[in-house]
Amino acid sequence: MLSALCAPAATARLRLRASGPLLSRLHRASLATQATNRSPLVIGIRREDKNRWERRVALTPAHVKELIAETGAQVIVQPSNTRIFNNASFVAAGATINEDLSHADAILGIKEVPIDKLIPSKTYVIFSHTHKGQKYNMPSLQAFLDKGIRLIDYELMVNEEGKRQVLFGKHAGYAGMIDGLHGLGQRLLALGYNSPFIHMGQAHVYPNLECVHTKLRHVADIIEDQGLPDAFAPMLFTFTGSGNVTQGARAIFDDLPHDNVTVDELPFIAKDRYNDRYRRRLLALQVNAQDYVERIDGGPYSREEYREYPERYRSVFATKIAPYTSMLVNGIYWESKYPRLMTTKDLAYIQRQRELRTRMLAIADISCDIGGSLEFMSHASTIDSPFFYVDAVNGLEHKDIEKPGVQINSIDNLPTELPFEASKHFGDSLYPYAKALASGDLKHPVISHAIICQDGALVEQHKHLEKSLAESGGLRVANTQRKRVLLAGSGMVSQPLVDYLASSKDTDITIASNDLSEAKRLAYQFPNTVAALLDVSDSRALDQLIKDCDVVVSLVPAHLHPRLADAAIRRGKHMVTASYISPEMQKLDQAARDAQVSIISEIGLDPGIDHCSAMKIIDEAKAQGGKIRSFISWCGGLAAPEHSNNQIGYKFSWSPRGVLTAGLNPAQYKANGQMHGIAEGKLFENRFRNVPLYPGFAFEGLANRDSLQYAEPYGLDLENMDTMFRGTLRYEGYSEIMDCLLRLGFLSLDPKSHVSAASATEFLTRVIGKGDLRQVLARRLALPVSDPLVSRLMLALEEFGMLSSGSPITAATSLDAMSKILQSSLKLNPGERDIVCLFHEFGIENLDGSYSVQTSSLVAYGDAESGETAMARTVGVPAAIATRLLLEDKVATKGVIRPTIKEIYEPLLQRLEAKGLVFAEHTKNGVHNSLQHRMKWTK
Repeated sequence: MLSALCAPAATARLRLRASGPLLSRLHRASLATQATNRSPLVIGIRREDKNRWERRVALTPAHVKELIAETGAQVIVQPSNTRIFNNASFVAAGATINEDLSHADAILGIKEVPIDKLIPSKTYVIFSHTHKGQKYNMPSLQAFLDKGIRLIDYELMVNEEGKRQVLFGKHAGYAGMIDGLHGLGQRLLALGYNSPFIHMGQAHVYPNLECVHTKLRHVADIIEDQGLPDAFAPMLFTFTGSGNVTQGARAIFDDLPHDNVTVDELPFIAKDRYNDRYRRRLLALQVNAQDYVERIDGGPYSREEYREYPERYRSVFATKIAPYTSMLVNGIYWESKYPRLMTTKDLAYIQRQRELRTRMLAIADISCDIGGSLEFMSHASTIDSPFFYVDAVNGLEHKDIEKPGVQINSIDNLPTELPFEASKHFGDSLYPYAKALASGDLKHPVISHAIICQDGALVEQHKHLEKSLAESGGLRVANTQRKRVLLAGSGMVSQPLVDYLASSKDTDITIASNDLSEAKRLAYQFPNTVAALLDVSDSRALDQLIKDCDVVVSLVPAHLHPRLADAAIRRGKHMVTASYISPEMQKLDQAARDAQVSIISEIGLDPGIDHCSAMKIIDEAKAQGGKIRSFISWCGGLAAPEHSNNQIGYKFSWSPRGVLTAGLNPAQYKANGQMHGIAEGKLFENRFRNVPLYPGFAFEGLANRDSLQYAEPYGLDLENMDTMFRGTLRYEGYSEIMDCLLRLGFLSLDPKSHVSAASATEFLTRVIGKGDLRQVLARRLALPVSDPLVSRLMLALEEFGMLSSGSPITAATSLDAMSKILQSSLKLNPGERDIVCLFHEFGIENLDGSYSVQTSSLVAYGDAESGETAMARTVGVPAAIATRLLLEDKVATKGVIRPTIKEIYEPLLQRLEAKGLVFAEHTKNGVHNSLQHRMKWTK
């Protein structure tokens, strides 16, 4: 007969493994007959490693000592230098300190265990956060099954009445309230007001609760002696919920001088707000559902009806209670069937009202229910970064304590801030069941009820989780630890990238830039995002940044990519960049393959999603037996037509230096069976004067580098193609002015052209010489003084700000100086927008011998209201999606690669479509209607 240890009632039949190492003592015990005198088991206590603040332990040394004395069990404790109880205290209690827990039969912990640290065929007792089918932890549950682990979850340890037996009790409430008071003091100070709360620290700075209560008494004395800020009185603390969390919060708050009030009293208190009593006492409001919900049809509240038919009710918290509340302490348990306590729209309603600017200052969301009762609570904060701010009026979430917004504290592991008391309380509640476990008694009703899976199968009462496992994407084993991204660069296209990555709550982002203030401004707008100083020349600092991430995203100048890529390869980290693959980057291909690293390059707009959309059509045509005879691709990022109000019809939505250097490149392409080459520095001179994509746009174009090199990665037979061309779009008139600047010397990359000028005007004079400007320009360009181009150029120089004195300019080359000038003078102003136009044309010889022309196009405008450019969106979002694919282990191909492979371009296009970036595809018959036929391919 199988013992109770490995065959509890209502479980699947045990399939014993014959192999020695995997047959742990816990499972060997199942071969014994049920005997009254069970031999004691080996209990392991794991070191918590979810984050550096996790200092709790399942059993304290006192519990361990008692357990050994009462059961004779051996206890192995993993060493830890951060645990609240040191290693020596466990040794003194009779435990063994050992990193290796493989000899333990049952392992006790608190938080989730990283999948790669799970030991097969053991019993784990933890908070697994899986029994509700939590999607983010389904890979972890699958790993428990795959490794034949018995999983016992503390949350399921309940008595006959269904009451939880093993929990941290009120400690989340204690810590949440302490942190909330600390945050409120900081927030008031940032708003320009001193308050008694400024003396409160975060919970973790206090050695124990006794010290907390001592500090609270001190704060209480200050409130009574000096009072509260007049502008914020009366200060009402509203508490929701009635369970352990709220009881713990009240236990802290109740040390402060206060009066308890009811909802009905709030309007009268507001009218009497200048009463001196409110300057020296706080107000506490405890609310339940009947206080903040009402029947939609206006009938009376019924507790039974509300629980059974919650859809008949709506929340009135925003109009009835929030306008009087200074700080909300949220401790309610919420399910999606119930109305939210507050929506984002509700918060915006409060924040729009000037007279309520001193209300809803802070929220201590101790329940930490992401997107739950408070719709705008988007993520869990951390002990390191406990507060974020929501400005619902402007749709912003940020970390700047001085900016508008309600302060939110939503730490999801609050009890660890009080590790001593929390561990003692938890150990007291766990001890009876740890004792039963050490004795091998898995038939204990509390323990058997808490088993989720064992021996590779879910127990009967948790079979429903099979659906959640299936919906998790068929993952077998995955890493549930947080993802970490290093973004190198904080320039013009960074914000949409960070926005996309930050929307995944499992991702931490470090924005590293040589402009730390710029990086901080960007980081403060997003959750789980920090800023760091980047010096690419400091190899040691760079290595440290890369070591701590999973994926590097490089948006630094292109010539710096190889240095970051080399460091990433050495550290075994994947990398993403939007730039072209340079010869230096290509040289790293084999090293990346050897290191099993994927470096996804050319994943912006052009290059980037142009590759993706092209490969989709090419692969589809080939699958139907077609042959690509012509490929033409045009792409441009421009000012929207209504804002192209300067001589070159252009404003910068990405790196000015990148734009200028692109105009210096040589180019080659094939058109109508003829090879064409353009020498370095001759692009403007050899422009295409008319690119007839759309009748409403006056486009000209430039050949884009070496078009022929893409035949191979696109899988095209260049020899049997009529046309292979990639080009850059500009508005008519652009190239004339840019060619003049080039010929005059403003676009020189010669180090001898180093610039140190007092102003743009002095820079102009140094480049072209002194004298009458019109005369000098005409002479240098070999044009008549009356030539309209000379007049246009003078107007352009005026628009660039080069005809009036300005700030000093220092730059390595003339081109770099020009970049600075143009970045300042030709930027998109508030209320202006840009446009991105991408157009592919494919000439396809079909299997039946017919010829069809297929186009794939994308036109996207920037958002003038938010200031987000189309360029930033179409570069940043694709790069962010590629980053997510790497974080999700969706890219098997290693080396320096482009998004020309299906495993990248297919999911990327799908996810772009979800972001509103959709390609329009059309097909027509016959070559006579094609762009290939209509374009003039020679000068």
